[in-house]
Amino acid sequence: MTTTERPARDEFLALAQPYRRELLAHCYRMLGSVHDAEDVLQETLVRAWKGYDRFEGRSSLRTWLHRIATTSCLTALEGRTRRPMPAGLDGTGADPDAPLRENPEITWLEPVPDEAVGLSAGADPAVLVTARATVRLAFVAALQHLPARQRAVLLLREVLQWRAAEVAELLGTTVAGVNSALQRARAQLDRVAPREEDAPAPLTERQRELLESYVAAFEVKDVTAIVALLAADVRWEMPPYEAWYRGRAHVARHLETRCPGGPGDFRLSPVRANGQPGLALYLRGDDGAFHPFCLQVFTFTGDEITHVATFLDTGLFPVFGLPPVR
Repeated sequence: MTTTERPARDEFLALAQPYRRELLAHCYRMLGSVHDAEDVLQETLVRAWKGYDRFEGRSSLRTWLHRIATTSCLTALEGRTRRPMPAGLDGTGADPDAPLRENPEITWLEPVPDEAVGLSAGADPAVLVTARATVRLAFVAALQHLPARQRAVLLLREVLQWRAAEVAELLGTTVAGVNSALQRARAQLDRVAPREEDAPAPLTERQRELLESYVAAFEVKDVTAIVALLAADVRWEMPPYEAWYRGRAHVARHLETRCPGGPGDFRLSPVRANGQPGLALYLRGDDGAFHPFCLQVFTFTGDEITHVATFLDTGLFPVFGLPPVR
């Protein structure tokens, strides 16, 4: 390394830091996994650091970093299948009395902590609105229905607001090719994307009350009280299980017959994921301590809980900064 290269690379670390969270959000939207997104982000920053002395400034540093991140994501997606949610595999729902089945061949969509993608308190309100809408679980799950290059085109054009010519240059195609890919991506999202009213927003007083009541009901395992707090047609998903349930009666049956624990066996802690409210559930073990059990992420439509995504992956607890025992 020459003496002129070192100051440039040292300068890069400070200049790139403000973009870290938005780069992670972009990688997460592309990949559907917080773990994969972190890996690709690190690869992006290393590649950018090594090449910073050749950065000519023909675009902004932010744009240059997003170029590297996008190409890294596309490489990472080669040969991979999409990361679905259970309802994305089967739109009919399951019988709560049928055996629960895991499919080890499926890699599931993962939630991402708000803090990791810049959705913490104090962020620019205008930025928060767009960021919440484009990292919400339903939107990221819908993106999984798109081929990787269509996904990239949609995100670059509609989230990052790149010009079609910029996207065409990055992807080695034409403006007409970009516009065609964007049109196909929009058509596919229209078929699978969530309703606009499901987009996350700051909780209302009534929504906060519902969540507080949910915590109280779950900690005493009062199934009747739990399901009474859900919308009549609530959707309940539980990756890594393929089964998912629709409606209070099916959710109640699942909680009564499949969900472990009884009154006093759960402790719940609030979390924020994908711009949405959530809870970390700890289950009492044989040692009397409470150990990680699952993360739940809630979708509200108005003042109703219409979707509960229950992630039974205790490896997510460290990602959310949660303690290993309570």
